[in-house]
Amino acid sequence: MPSNDARILRGAAIPTAAAGVIAMAISYAVAGGKGLLGALFGALLVMAFFTFGQVALDRLTRSNPHILMAAALLVYTTQILLVGIVLAVFKDTDLFNRQAFAFTLLGCALIWTGFQVRGALKAKTFYVDPEATGSGSSETKAEKPSDDGRQQ
Repeated sequence: MPSNDARILRGAAIPTAAAGVIAMAISYAVAGGKGLLGALFGALLVMAFFTFGQVALDRLTRSNPHILMAAALLVYTTQILLVGIVLAVFKDTDLFNRQAFAFTLLGCALIWTGFQVRGALKAKTFYVDPEATGSGSSETKAEKPSDDGRQQ
């Protein structure tokens, strides 16, 4: 995984984990052990799905960078669909507090997405390689300054 992507992943995972811990503490105070378990499951679900989504997106676009937007939309849609399936499967469960699970899941998903966008905006990713020179370059040898700043 490129360093920019790893930095974005860390930048989203750390605040989400912190929010998950806060949600677990609040859920434990409000709903007891089942609330803690629901919040834990919600936070882990978001972190797992969104981490795997970022890794999948990196692998999909490594060899085909031109499909980045389509792949990102596909990965995000798949993540939301899988979260919906998990919600449908556990809608009548008594294993954990469903409200704690749902609120933690929603909060962590919003925090992850927000910090992922923030990381992508702060990353200084070049769209064009400034060091590359090719036959299509508009600069000619006569226009390039020499090392001492004079025109050649």
